[in-house]
Amino acid sequence: MKPEENIRIGISIGDLNGIGAEIVLKTFEDSRMLDFCTPVIFASTKTIAFFKSHFNYQVTFQSINNLNQVVHGKVNIFNCWNEQVKIEFGKEDTKIGEYAFKSLQAATKALKNNEIDALVTAPINKFNIQSKQFKFPGHTDYLAKELEGESLMFMITSNLRVGLLTDHVPVSEISNHITPELIKQKINTVYASLVKDFKIQKPKIAVLGINPHTGDNGVIGKEDDDILRPTLREIKEEGKLVYGPYAADSFFGSNNYKNFDAIIATYHDQGLIPFKTLSFGQGVNFTAGLSKVRTSPDHGTAYEIAGTGKADENSFKEAVFSAIEIYKNRRDYQELTANPLKKVARTDRR
Repeated sequence: MKPEENIRIGISIGDLNGIGAEIVLKTFEDSRMLDFCTPVIFASTKTIAFFKSHFNYQVTFQSINNLNQVVHGKVNIFNCWNEQVKIEFGKEDTKIGEYAFKSLQAATKALKNNEIDALVTAPINKFNIQSKQFKFPGHTDYLAKELEGESLMFMITSNLRVGLLTDHVPVSEISNHITPELIKQKINTVYASLVKDFKIQKPKIAVLGINPHTGDNGVIGKEDDDILRPTLREIKEEGKLVYGPYAADSFFGSNNYKNFDAIIATYHDQGLIPFKTLSFGQGVNFTAGLSKVRTSPDHGTAYEIAGTGKADENSFKEAVFSAIEIYKNRRDYQELTANPLKKVARTDRR
């Protein structure tokens, strides 16, 4: 087992014309971060040197061409390309999208091969990254294909966790996607993640309704009565502490969310608007349900401020800390599962 400070955090650089490289370098300009992990940035030495010079950041990095060359206690740059890249801050550019994919592809391969321990992804532009190799709505779907498992977008902070039944789905198609099978799959994914990734032994989960006022007994839609409620009853009969559906409009304002370990929203904006309102700049996007750990900040490329030095790195820094914590929690869970006597011994000492 590696010492905790040597946990290898791979970082895909994201869209180079956005704020990704800026928040990555701002995070590791603080050398104390190297006490918690060993970062491996998937980009190129030339490209990172450009950003370091542009922003005048004091970051010392190690250039490597093989992941066996990773140096602990240093910021490592794994060279995914060698040519000089033309950076035009704030510009949407398909060529830049190709470099974002090169970085993500190399980082994902390293994750699959256990050459890094967890992955933190800087923001991509979901349009300009599209290609024959990348035909996905975003990171989550790509990583679900590469890493296997039932992926789920799980937005997390220290006191709030919001999962989604549907994520990057057009509003007009949401109700067509919500089935008993999907509801069970997503709730089981959240439940398993809370147990092994967050060390919550008996999680309490709230589920938000599909329609306004959860349908008002069918007056504003029948999906809550016909699909959601019966499925939640079945899940509760299995012994899981699952509650709802709750009317989404009052759930967060009433602070009811504080009574649960996680909340499951039925669609993207229903969950992410309150989440980002309550925690913007501190939130983390975690992909639950995969065989490996992946996190990212809770924002996008922010073209409007790219290159100005104004980007806030806190969400990215939180994504790094969350990746480290979840990786360690999973490792502990696997050890306890493999050695139940160890778990009993720990319980007896309480």
